[in-house]
Amino acid sequence: MKRKIFIGLFVVLLYSVQAFAFSFGSSQNGLPSFVEIAKEVKPAVVNINTTKIIKRKLINPFHNFQSPFGENDPFSDFFNKFFGGSHPYKKYKQKSLGSGFIISKDGYILTNNHVVSNADEINVTLSNKHIYKAKIIGVDPKTDIALIKIKPKPDEVLKVVKLGDSDKLEIGEWVLAIGNPFGFSRTVTAGIVSAKGRVIGEGPYDSFIQTDAAINPGNSGGPLVNMKGEVVGINTAIIAAAQGIGFAIPINMAKFVVEQLKDKGYVQRGWLGVYIQNVSKDLADYFGMKEAYGALVSQVIKDGPAEKAGIQRGDIIIEFNGTKVQNTEQLPKIVAKTPIGKKVKVVVLREGKKMVFNIKIGEMPESRLEASSQTEKKTDKLGITVVNITPEIMKQYGLNDSEGVLIVSVKEGSIADKAGIREGDIIKSMEYHVVKSITDYNKIIRNFKKDKMLIDIKRGRSRIFFVLKFK
Repeated sequence: MKRKIFIGLFVVLLYSVQAFAFSFGSSQNGLPSFVEIAKEVKPAVVNINTTKIIKRKLINPFHNFQSPFGENDPFSDFFNKFFGGSHPYKKYKQKSLGSGFIISKDGYILTNNHVVSNADEINVTLSNKHIYKAKIIGVDPKTDIALIKIKPKPDEVLKVVKLGDSDKLEIGEWVLAIGNPFGFSRTVTAGIVSAKGRVIGEGPYDSFIQTDAAINPGNSGGPLVNMKGEVVGINTAIIAAAQGIGFAIPINMAKFVVEQLKDKGYVQRGWLGVYIQNVSKDLADYFGMKEAYGALVSQVIKDGPAEKAGIQRGDIIIEFNGTKVQNTEQLPKIVAKTPIGKKVKVVVLREGKKMVFNIKIGEMPESRLEASSQTEKKTDKLGITVVNITPEIMKQYGLNDSEGVLIVSVKEGSIADKAGIREGDIIKSMEYHVVKSITDYNKIIRNFKKDKMLIDIKRGRSRIFFVLKFK
């Protein structure tokens, strides 16, 4: 009798557990229920609205017109006003929409760099419709991650997301994408993880989560969430011609970036100082390798860590700090996360023989410069804003020249504006001093004491001299 009672209680308990799991973990058609997860995460998802002021100069065909009566002409003011002077401007407001999610109660928000890059104004709308102005704490163009911050009111309690572990994410696992596609606030879509570690040519550290959860323009910067309600990725990219193919940055990569953006405003990465290429089957056969793996050194940067240690062009890096190197996509990611100054063992194949080198890892040179060019938009006493010409800047502005500094804005009515300098000009030299970087530029500006400056500009294919007058 006791045995029958025990079996009966066990059956009742079993059915109760199944009913509980069914009601909370799945819908009536057997699919998982996303209701509670959406309720939990949506309040921490924000709408990001940015504004960028675009200035375009109107064409003045008489821009270089000179009075026929010379400098002492009593009507020179008339000629300068109507025929000379600088080009008039017309200003446009370029607006864009994106998403983000709150990661701390004091107002830190994670989003994509391309959502807030070069914005003059960033407005964040919370789920309760409260609107805040945000400032950029730091950006990382190489991973397309940005950290921004709002200052909540004393009585405002911000809802914060939970960050998960993207390394534990499995292919086939259910995920939700939450964001503001086409301005439709806090839209929730569901799908599965289609693949991991996808390389789509967006940057040197590509390792995207691929999902078929619907992602559209405006979703950028929003969270990809697992069935525990944890953020496992940042929705970032789509393939326009495809359906059901979206990409998210793994949250573990974002964690590495965010901590550095908080502390430094930029990401400090390890640097080896080499250019590399994949080892093809033909190359593997030529070098006598049984299989094609490793990273072939195609160029060694002068005075870089690799050159100092003895690495040569043609070496094949097969092991870095105890990790076997499979391809060129893997090596930069490993090196980037290596602490600056750490000595690591690097194994290479040189003419079929293994060689071991101890290399002291350096800091990637352009890390701080890229961050400062994105986060600080300050005009100097010339009335211009300049940035270093990085590969990303060259691509963005369609440049074919990396020497000099690029002018990205000219303040209306400034010394530079009056002289005829424009946005998009490249400064090659100042007072016959060659300008190779912002460091050179700032040094010249800081030490300049005269009332006139000769500046050499490259505009398109032309080289032009201008005289800037400080008085």
